[in-house]
Amino acid sequence: MTYLKTFLSLFLFSGFIFFTACSDDDEVTCTELTWYQDADGDGYGNPDVSQDACEQPTGYVSNAEDTDDTCSGVVDVCGVCDGPGESTWFEDADGDGLGNPDVSQTACEQPDGYVDNPDDTNDSGTFTGLHPAFEEFDAENFNIYLDGDEVVIESNGLANHTSPYWSNTTERTINGPMGAHTTPAAAVDHPLFIAPTATSFNQMAPGNIDDFNGSYTLRVSISPELAASPSTTGLGAIGMAISGGMIYNDEEGPNVPLDNAVVSLDYNGAHTGPQSYHYHLEPKAWTDDDSNLVGIMSDGFFIYGRRDYNGDYPTDLDESGGHFGPTPHNPDGEYHYHIQNEAYLNEYYIIFPGDLQGTPSNIR
Repeated sequence: MTYLKTFLSLFLFSGFIFFTACSDDDEVTCTELTWYQDADGDGYGNPDVSQDACEQPTGYVSNAEDTDDTCSGVVDVCGVCDGPGESTWFEDADGDGLGNPDVSQTACEQPDGYVDNPDDTNDSGTFTGLHPAFEEFDAENFNIYLDGDEVVIESNGLANHTSPYWSNTTERTINGPMGAHTTPAAAVDHPLFIAPTATSFNQMAPGNIDDFNGSYTLRVSISPELAASPSTTGLGAIGMAISGGMIYNDEEGPNVPLDNAVVSLDYNGAHTGPQSYHYHLEPKAWTDDDSNLVGIMSDGFFIYGRRDYNGDYPTDLDESGGHFGPTPHNPDGEYHYHIQNEAYLNEYYIIFPGDLQGTPSNIR
């Protein structure tokens, strides 16, 4: 016997109520919806995995708002699961790795020229007064002052350390291209005289440090800048050392390398010359494989020892031995030179064998 489930339908017709019945075989319809897989259970669906169904399938939700269906937390605006969102970045105009707290922007990725710290108190890398490095120049041998937008550096050309080139009671004679030249003995040794060690009396150049009573003046910009092209150095002074002596390049004469004159250099890589006592090599009286200040070059940029501010050897130097970075006198960073860290004749280090990257002034 067949039993039918009876569905009652009421129809009102001419005041009578009629009952009709339908069977299980009659078609029942529904409206299908699209459901999106929620693999991580965060209530947000994966727009790339879906199915259509009348009722919500297990593990699926009605929205397609999940950008990372492996993340059970919240995906931030940068697409990172439980991420911090956009970060604040600070302009690093002078490239020293420290940001300007007054110039910033928010972004998911680090913009070019910006860093994540606001620790720069001088993002231009320049000074409006005398640079702190000038405090290390010998006060007895230098007079340094501002003249408008220039720094005037005046030296008496003497040195503030010991050397066999100070006047002493030993007469010495050297034979050169112009004949023999004798440096007479003094009545007493100068207080800074020491006997030669790296050289000898018969190899020393003519003259003593205190025989040269000249003055040397260099004018440089208070804020030197890199030039469009480098400048070659010539004979004579190309810089001033903090001791009071001058800095020369790696030539002893016109197209004459320093090789043959090395025997005349004292332990500071210096000797006397036609105009002054001057350094060719690392002056070990105050810098020996370290980051100490050596002096200033004629283009206004300072030169330091072979090591960087952090004690490491710099690896990003240009062809002149210079780069932008922090120094002992400017942690914010500035362009500066280093003594060449390449052994010369297997044991010496030339101060400056390259070209000047700024615009040089004459040392008069």
